[in-house]
Amino acid sequence: MIIALIFICAVFFPGIINRTRSIASGRRGPDILQPLKNVALLLRKGSVFSTSSSIITQLAPTVYLATVVVAALLVPFGKSTGIISFNGDFVVFAYLLALGRIALIMGAMDAASSFQGMGASREALYSALVEPALFILMGAFALTTGYSSFESIFIHFQTGELNNGILGVLAAFILFSIMIVETCRVPVDDPRTHLELTMIHEVMILDNSGFDLALIHITTYFKFAIFSALIAASLIPQSIGFVWYLLLFFVVEMLCAICIGIFESFRARYRLPRNASYMVTITAMAFVAFITVLVI
Repeated sequence: MIIALIFICAVFFPGIINRTRSIASGRRGPDILQPLKNVALLLRKGSVFSTSSSIITQLAPTVYLATVVVAALLVPFGKSTGIISFNGDFVVFAYLLALGRIALIMGAMDAASSFQGMGASREALYSALVEPALFILMGAFALTTGYSSFESIFIHFQTGELNNGILGVLAAFILFSIMIVETCRVPVDDPRTHLELTMIHEVMILDNSGFDLALIHITTYFKFAIFSALIAASLIPQSIGFVWYLLLFFVVEMLCAICIGIFESFRARYRLPRNASYMVTITAMAFVAFITVLVI
């Protein structure tokens, strides 16, 4: 169930972002399914590899996609468990995302391109700064509920209570900020930029083309949907009926896409030194949530 919902949201998420950005700038914009059409076009093309690259470059996009798909199997939906569920699964979730990122970094460095190596070093730094925020936040959830799996945490997390409601809103904001970093959107990075010296994620995949580039784009779309699903689980009470939960789930997913589109329309990307401060702030907010749970 959750995989189907994540797939549906991943299909429409980038299109809603582009349409929101177009409307905010007074344009009609492309079709909502245009990013999907672009990916379909790339899937029909062959990949071209540098003569200095090895099999690492060829395997990196596949490993990147595989880790995110497996991570999606851990995400619950309402009172339904994820396809894979066990104690401490949120730790595996974080490490799966890290493994995919490491694979992409290794692929960028293996291409023997100075620009890709520069992007890989930035990606490694940013991931090291933002990953603690996810661990600390899930630790706060575990302390609140007394459970260590996604399924049990969100089932026993009652947002109707005042303290949990405040934690849920704070957790949603932190998860949204982590999603911005994970998918390299404004203000951390801008996927529309073409200046290699300031690019992060996009400069890492400069040498990827065709089928491999399509896999990387698909993985990014899946990340959007996965983190939005976690945001929905943090905000929506588990006590409501299935139909209402499903409706609110899609509403939260759409609001996340619209918010990203609005941010990209009215906010400029940060300078590279400020990105580190932004990510440290995310971790600090997660630590505040953790301390709040301990005190209350």
